[in-house]
Amino acid sequence: MPMLSVVMCVHNEAQKLSSCLEKLIFADELVVVLDRCTDDSRAVVESFLPKFVQGGKIIEGAFEREGDRRNRALSEARGDFMLEIDADEHVSPELAAEIRAKTEKPDGDWFHIPVDNYIGERLVRYGWGASFGVSAVVRLTRKGVKHWGNQRVHPKVDLAGKKGVMLQNPLAHYVDTDVSDMLARLNRYTSLRAQDMRDAGTSETLRHNVARMFGRFYKCYVRRKGYREGEFGFLIALMAALFPVLSYLKLRLGKGE
Repeated sequence: MPMLSVVMCVHNEAQKLSSCLEKLIFADELVVVLDRCTDDSRAVVESFLPKFVQGGKIIEGAFEREGDRRNRALSEARGDFMLEIDADEHVSPELAAEIRAKTEKPDGDWFHIPVDNYIGERLVRYGWGASFGVSAVVRLTRKGVKHWGNQRVHPKVDLAGKKGVMLQNPLAHYVDTDVSDMLARLNRYTSLRAQDMRDAGTSETLRHNVARMFGRFYKCYVRRKGYREGEFGFLIALMAALFPVLSYLKLRLGKGE
């Protein structure tokens, strides 16, 4: 049977880790990168390592860029297949069984997994996209076929090999707790994006980014049917629309720190 490794990157997620990890013991190995953790995250992970048949490891460090820490986790894992999970995501028994079946009889080298996004306790199915949420992610890959870019936020992904058939059971993602959490995420992401733009020497203009606002809002609210979620759909579309222009303004006004 092919070996399956779960890989995670964690920054002060002690309160979320147990409920996430207890749903991952179907895998063979656990590899966790602890990025500048100052809480009890290490102790929680250590308590779960013996529950995996192949054990695992903990890597501690300070990683400025998301892509770097994700690549480190992937490189440290020994499995034939990698399952990347974040602390705010849960794998159902149905998805776990499907993942195992997919690795035993793979029809490709990398696979999309659908995502059910929650705001608090509410499942929000429609409207995600344009840098403020996704409805499917490539998280199940054969070892060596996935590489993350070096951006601080939303790093680009390079995939080799053959695309497999998308899984059917969704990954539960508890993306935000409430509206204030959504706004805090927008603030955090736009600051990181501004730093990436500075590093890349961007030549974007205010006019270009203002124009993007309308297209992004339309994409989320209309094309991705955010209107079906009522006020939450409107808010998601608004956050997606504001993302590029706020990032640009933070870059120009010196707030992308």
